[in-house]
Amino acid sequence: MIVTAPRIRAARWPAVRPWIGLAARLGLATVWLVAGAAKVGDLAASGRAVNAYQLLPYDVAMVVGAALPFVELALGAILLVGLATRLAGGVSAALLVVFVTGIVSAWSRGLAIDCGCFGSGGQLAAGQAPSYLPEILRDLGFLALAGFLLIWPRTPVSVDGWLTGESAVEDDDE
Repeated sequence: MIVTAPRIRAARWPAVRPWIGLAARLGLATVWLVAGAAKVGDLAASGRAVNAYQLLPYDVAMVVGAALPFVELALGAILLVGLATRLAGGVSAALLVVFVTGIVSAWSRGLAIDCGCFGSGGQLAAGQAPSYLPEILRDLGFLALAGFLLIWPRTPVSVDGWLTGESAVEDDDE
């Protein structure tokens, strides 16, 4: 029997997919851990960064800003160990959609702010230009990682796999 190229590619996908998922899971975990760690040392600055978007009342923005680093750190830790990967991917996707929407909103309203995604944030000094497009594209890339985990949450070296006793990597004889 002659094996055609599409069949070979289709046969490789089940073997490669879990490893791509592992890279997506660990990459997204790193993003959340770095972002949360950058903000957790100065929760007031994180609150001011959220307030700079001018979407929430000041007090609510400060609470959201203070809570956000802990949410990011929790998501990072959960993804790092591979626990509830689909749920963590879904929460990540929702949070990233909120972030992209906030940046697009700030851009469309002519605000000159730093997104505060990895610390600092808030109003930019006079003469500084915001970098909205790269921030949006970066977050859309992270959203793609979260989407991958929503669709294919089973990855090697995960608590999910250990708890269910299932291997994320499919056998070649299936």
